[in-house]
Amino acid sequence: MELQTENGKKKVPLSTGLKWLRLVCMAVVFGIIAGGVMVGMNYLGGSMASEEESIPQTSTVKVTAQAEDSDAVVAVAREAMPSVVTISTMSVEEMRSFFGSTQEIQVQGAGTGVIVNKNESELLIATNNHVVEGASQLSVGFVDQSSVEAQVKGTDVDNDLAVVAVQLSDIPAETLSQLKIATIGDSDELELGQPVVAIGNALGYGQSVTTGVVSALNRDLSLTDESGTAITSTGLIQTDAAINPGNSGGALLNMAGELIGINEAKTSSSGSGGSVDNIGFAIPIDKAEDSLKELMNLPTREKVDPSEASYLGIEGETITQDITQLYGIPTGVGVVAVEQGSPAEKAGIQQGDVITQFDGRAVANQQQLSDTLQYYKAGKTVDVTLQRADNGKYAGQTVSVTLGSAKDMPQESGASSTAESSDT
Repeated sequence: MELQTENGKKKVPLSTGLKWLRLVCMAVVFGIIAGGVMVGMNYLGGSMASEEESIPQTSTVKVTAQAEDSDAVVAVAREAMPSVVTISTMSVEEMRSFFGSTQEIQVQGAGTGVIVNKNESELLIATNNHVVEGASQLSVGFVDQSSVEAQVKGTDVDNDLAVVAVQLSDIPAETLSQLKIATIGDSDELELGQPVVAIGNALGYGQSVTTGVVSALNRDLSLTDESGTAITSTGLIQTDAAINPGNSGGALLNMAGELIGINEAKTSSSGSGGSVDNIGFAIPIDKAEDSLKELMNLPTREKVDPSEASYLGIEGETITQDITQLYGIPTGVGVVAVEQGSPAEKAGIQQGDVITQFDGRAVANQQQLSDTLQYYKAGKTVDVTLQRADNGKYAGQTVSVTLGSAKDMPQESGASSTAESSDT
């Protein structure tokens, strides 16, 4: 079965002998142009820096006009923009030719995020998980067009959220003086017909502003992210504000300039296959709050030098929620094969196991496991939590794995693929 993303990229799952049905109710807006603006909360996590380094919060726009009033929209956009950043990513994909040979290519991505807080050393930026998923390099661009390198602080695959950290010491003082921490509204108070403003990096051209209304509330949808992982999103806000590739993860604001939702997806077609416009969906901010708090309080990790890179020694395949529902296999990374003499084999990991956590962090798909390994040096010992079948029933257990050096990885294993099945 072939999956078509919003940007035209195709994901072809590798079969293991089972025909797995995938329910795709709508297209997530991601990929080469994977956008996201999110306005967050100044109280989500982390202590504030000293007063001389403080960043002001966006102000509430004191207007009563409707979205059709250009003055109201201008006021909302002007106040929110200093909290909006662009996110540029670089990832490596393995492409297979018609004749079976493979080649690694670099793929650039463009998304957005929003400044939600800062601690003593970092500026904290919220975005969507699919904006940063699989990225080997990240940079953040600010309102004055300057840019700096960034690191992923944490991700929540199930809720499609991520927090990116930028070192305060890397930001020019002049740039820092122009930034603001975004303000949050109350998504529980939304009413049908309420005017809203959406901001996002549409088509990678830079921040764009669109307007509309709340079309519906409490929508439930089945989504599929870039790695092929099924995500069940519930309680979504439906809006007719234009959401295009690049807007995914963006801000849905009320007319006071407060964040009420995180734009997640748009419909790609109707049930009959016809084209659909102006039906987008956003995660209510009240639903995202707890996840963002947790992510912002995680320690920031830095990717290791390639000379110190590690490997686990398995061939893994993503077990999606659809597969779990159909066959009862736990969601995570299914172990298709274990390399002889590898760290995984020495630790007792077996074919058929499903890896669910790596060093205490949840692992939802193969891509996430591959990304996580980029932060661990060869020789480090970590706990791997997995589910193992016993007479048809899965039981959890934890094993300790001393990671091997990527330089010693068998040549045929190669780098991790962007297909659902790959070596790690």
